[in-house]
Amino acid sequence: MRQKLFFTGLIVMFAFSAIAHYTHMDMTLQFAISAIAIVFAAGFLGKATESVAHYAGQRLGGFLNATFGNAAELIIAFFLVKEGLFDMVKASITGSIIGNLLLVLGLSLLAGGLKFKQQHFNQQLAQHNSTLMVLAVIGLFVPAIFVGAEHFTVEKDHFLSLAVAVILILAYVLWLLFSMVTHKQMLEDSEMSADHGEEPAWSKGRSVLMLVVATVMVAFISEWLVHTLDTFTTRFGLSELFVGAFIIAIVGNAAEHSAAVILAMRNKIGAAVEIAIGSSLQIALFVAPVLIIASALMGKTMDIIFTPIELTAIAVSVFIAKSVSGDGQTNWYEGVLLLMVYCILGIAFYLV
Repeated sequence: MRQKLFFTGLIVMFAFSAIAHYTHMDMTLQFAISAIAIVFAAGFLGKATESVAHYAGQRLGGFLNATFGNAAELIIAFFLVKEGLFDMVKASITGSIIGNLLLVLGLSLLAGGLKFKQQHFNQQLAQHNSTLMVLAVIGLFVPAIFVGAEHFTVEKDHFLSLAVAVILILAYVLWLLFSMVTHKQMLEDSEMSADHGEEPAWSKGRSVLMLVVATVMVAFISEWLVHTLDTFTTRFGLSELFVGAFIIAIVGNAAEHSAAVILAMRNKIGAAVEIAIGSSLQIALFVAPVLIIASALMGKTMDIIFTPIELTAIAVSVFIAKSVSGDGQTNWYEGVLLLMVYCILGIAFYLV
């Protein structure tokens, strides 16, 4: 019954979003309808990914969940790049990283901790993830410091941005090789390997089909949403930084929110942590660099120079997430701490 209501809501909101866009309704109304529609579509994407993950295995499934959970974010950002809204793209990247590390992980630890006194996951995997996040911070800090201090020319700025982008992508690809091939057994989590007798939502073929359909729906709604942002931002006096870092990031991360929290409440905290931190890693080491390369191919390169505010937010998020997840065990209070840091950053970003 619940599933039927969800799919009815998905179809209705997708139809409303299309009607609002093509009949040129009021931009604020378009934004509201598209934002609700993309939450439904992201939830559908998460459900389809979870079903595919049942057949692919939990380790690969966590990667697929993070990948397709980030599909909405990547598609939205691609259209923003196409529109030349580079500041909003960087803000959405920042928001996605801090949203996954603080909001998604925080809600997961809180929800799981309220049901189970203490939860455990693979400590070595957590340490490797933390080290990779530090690498991502270095990759963002170095260009900002050098370009600002040395007053690089535009050509040098773009060359450095593209070089760092390629290096970060290489680091991410090698991490996938390390974690899923050469050291797969060492980083495997026993609770992530078990399916606890759960049945997948659909057959293997239908799961793949649903995954494709969900991705297409997200792509359409994302484009409609992007066209409303300029008017929405101006009308409500919001900065591009706040809209990109919080509104777009929260909407785009809907799939991770639901999947990670549900897994944590099933005592699969390892899978939840993998989704939250793995998604942040994918944004920082793969999505952001790909967007920079894509912008260059479009003829107008987006640099990798983030503002001091964005860099501070990312660094703070990585520091607290690393501190909380480093020992391989969690409780509800650690989730509260992450959410508190997210609220502090949210208020600060709103006031910019």
